[in-house]
Amino acid sequence: MNPSRPGKRRRPGEERVDGGGCMPQPQVSSNGIAEASAGPPPLLASRLTPPVLPEPLLLRPRLTARLDAGTAGPVTLVRAPAGWGKTTLLATWARGAPEPGPAWVQVEEGDTGERLWAYLAAALRGVAEAEEEEPTVPVAPPRPDQLELLAAALAARDRPVLLVLDDLHRVTDPAALTGLEFLLRHTDGRLRLVAGARTELPLALHRLRLAGELTELGPEELAFTDDEVADLLVAHGAPLPATAVARLRERTGGWPAGLRFAALAARDRPDPQRWAERFGGDQPDVAAYLRAEVLSGLTPAARDLLLRAAVAPAVRADLADALTGRGDGGQVLAGLARDGGFLYRDDSDPPWYRAHPLLADLLREELDGLGDDERRDLHLRAAGWYAGHDRPAEALRHALAAGEWDRASELLLSGWPELVPYDREAAAGPPPPAPPAEAVRRDPELALAGAAERAYAGDAATAAAWLREAVVAARSLPAPRRDRFRRLATALELTLARLAGDHREVRAAAARLLATRDPAQVESPDTDDPRTGEDADVRAVAGTALGLVDLAEGDLRAASAAFGAALDAARRAGRPRTELVCATRCALLHALAGELRAAERTARAALELPSCQGWSSRAECAHAHLALALVALHRDQPEEATAHLALTGAAGGDATVAAAAALCRGALLRDAAEPAAATQLLARAREELASAAGDLADRLLAEEADLRSEQGDVDTARGLLADRARAPEPAPVLALALARVELRAGDVRAAGYALPDWDAPVAAEWPLPVRLASGVLDAVLARRGGDDRRAGRLLERVLDLAGPEGHRRVFTRAEPAVRDLLAAHLDSGTAHWPTVSDLVRGADEPAERGPAGAERALDEPLTERELTILRYLQSILSNVEIASELSVSVNTVKTHVRNIYRKLDATRRREAVRRARELRLI
Repeated sequence: MNPSRPGKRRRPGEERVDGGGCMPQPQVSSNGIAEASAGPPPLLASRLTPPVLPEPLLLRPRLTARLDAGTAGPVTLVRAPAGWGKTTLLATWARGAPEPGPAWVQVEEGDTGERLWAYLAAALRGVAEAEEEEPTVPVAPPRPDQLELLAAALAARDRPVLLVLDDLHRVTDPAALTGLEFLLRHTDGRLRLVAGARTELPLALHRLRLAGELTELGPEELAFTDDEVADLLVAHGAPLPATAVARLRERTGGWPAGLRFAALAARDRPDPQRWAERFGGDQPDVAAYLRAEVLSGLTPAARDLLLRAAVAPAVRADLADALTGRGDGGQVLAGLARDGGFLYRDDSDPPWYRAHPLLADLLREELDGLGDDERRDLHLRAAGWYAGHDRPAEALRHALAAGEWDRASELLLSGWPELVPYDREAAAGPPPPAPPAEAVRRDPELALAGAAERAYAGDAATAAAWLREAVVAARSLPAPRRDRFRRLATALELTLARLAGDHREVRAAAARLLATRDPAQVESPDTDDPRTGEDADVRAVAGTALGLVDLAEGDLRAASAAFGAALDAARRAGRPRTELVCATRCALLHALAGELRAAERTARAALELPSCQGWSSRAECAHAHLALALVALHRDQPEEATAHLALTGAAGGDATVAAAAALCRGALLRDAAEPAAATQLLARAREELASAAGDLADRLLAEEADLRSEQGDVDTARGLLADRARAPEPAPVLALALARVELRAGDVRAAGYALPDWDAPVAAEWPLPVRLASGVLDAVLARRGGDDRRAGRLLERVLDLAGPEGHRRVFTRAEPAVRDLLAAHLDSGTAHWPTVSDLVRGADEPAERGPAGAERALDEPLTERELTILRYLQSILSNVEIASELSVSVNTVKTHVRNIYRKLDATRRREAVRRARELRLI
């Protein structure tokens, strides 16, 4: 916020606005309503002051801080649909601002341009009077030819004026918006606009975005966090446990209005926690609000599309067209998602769209109100689309819902390997009806289809019941069909064992499934034989299940082998979803092994698969992003690692995968000088993984011990490692951790004794990061012992191993002595001179990379205006066009460009842009 002058001041709109002007002067009477001597209608004082805040009020400092920061630029836009707390946020911020506060105008429906300018003039003049300055702003609404006078008056002010325009989307007069743009461009930065709107404004915001002068807050920022939800519930007298708070935030999408409805109702319930679990968009108050404020403003075509699309959890444009029978799905969906808040769009190509959870509840309730024939037709359309797009699980669900029993059986027979559930996000909507008993007696595989659909949805109990019914009905099947039925039933048994978490039964069921293979294919697979595809299906499903069990038990080497074989089989059988599951796990296991090139190649290929598009594949794709996060971590690219790690939340349901994510997050927290948070994170992940042994558990223990010893708590670190690191054959990562602890304790000899033999033949099977770190520590110990020649040989060997995969972190984030070791190695000669030179240079630079570091790299920093023009230099705009965009003279632009060239030591535009990107200025 801009500081205000001391002394007595009035908030704008609290007292009358007077002074000369070309229109009759409005005055505020004793009853708070502005009066005019003649001509224009009165101005309402209530529209010139922030509204009264709701009680109880939850302060949200993170958002008011964004508004404070945004007012350093010309425009701050708070844009979201109804109920997202725009007005409450703006009013809270305005009322909490230093005196005299911003000018406030509440825009109403039907405001003409003249009416809007009348309020703007009154609000701006009110600011001048409240600051006890000479009132240079005219009271009367300016005519178009007088905007320059108003701009000049604002530009002449000593300090900027803050203007809040709430509900600016209600302005429909193009001339009024054009005039507002004119003022923003020509007041020399003295007018700072803060606008609240439900939709995108027709203002030329793209120029401000390009220049970095627009601050935007949308539904993502306005959504409540878990902590804010908890605070809101406490303020309403309805506190809930943390798990219920997280569930409520998920159900409401953080929507402020929905959360306030929930909080108000929860305090009157005998069991608020249970009620919060069931809170949805079909609650009367929520449903009425959504109908009145969201759905009523939509076109009939948009509302019809949303209603029909409710038959599926998410839709694409072509799926929407199939459901509506029209061809405008893409245009309608894009328009609805543009304003955000109630229709989400992902980053797929083509994009998928999903309704807000509460809106989805309401739409499904309205969908239930359609006639049976209409609902059946929608399910048939959906089943056809999904079947034609290699999504048999969704197609099966809709075929069963439509009562298309023959199609359901066909989908099971043709797509059973893709009906295996691998995540917990597959379930959507109510279960389809059970097929009639007569249909099951005629076709027992129909019951298997129903069981497979229920298992895919996570309803293991119903799936098991349908499986038993199918087995009874299948007793009369002829031999060929009986063999096929046995294979399908065994695959379903395997799925149910996985859902139950019974690893022993998973292995037994996988063996039974593999036993159904054709003996001829086992001995000599023939690629031209149709049975080859069936054999590949069996190997893909069984191998994937075994790999998941190995991964859960911490046996990473066995898991890698199982997933590798299953991946080959899935590709041969043409099963894209199974391929995605195996590819993402293979990528993660490559990354954990330190095989960075294979991990990156496999992960990026997986993310390009069509089956990795849409919300239903988020959990599988999250494993690929976790692999890329680990790759970036080992290559010492913390920003890229953080970006990929942010996309891995959906993979957290698996304890072993959560442990891998914790290792990555812990390392980033450690690099950010937050050792306490890193230690707590690792300890919690280790507790959650307590039931599983294996490599990941050892790594978590080693990292925690290393962190504690680094902070000086050597005794605790030794206690953590205790017997496991001193066993006859300790895990290499634990032995390495103990060696580091002993070195930090000052016992070089004990450190050397504990250090594992990283160059022995058996070490080739270790994870490469453990082997590299052991080698670096061995070289440090050799140099500490005075054997510089041996230290150089050891370091060269480590560089030989690290180079092909691009490992850098083992050098850049190691003990301080490593930097001296690298520098000495550079002087003594190395086959890796460019790499070592870069590592030494990187060790001299600050750890934090970004604009701040870039500014330090310049002898003379760029000014804000120079940074703005530098961003334009990336485009194809000429100096004349840049000057026009910024409303400055061409000579001014040329002067700034010369200064940019001088400061960046460049002679041409392209060279300046390249240098700026190297310094991360743009």
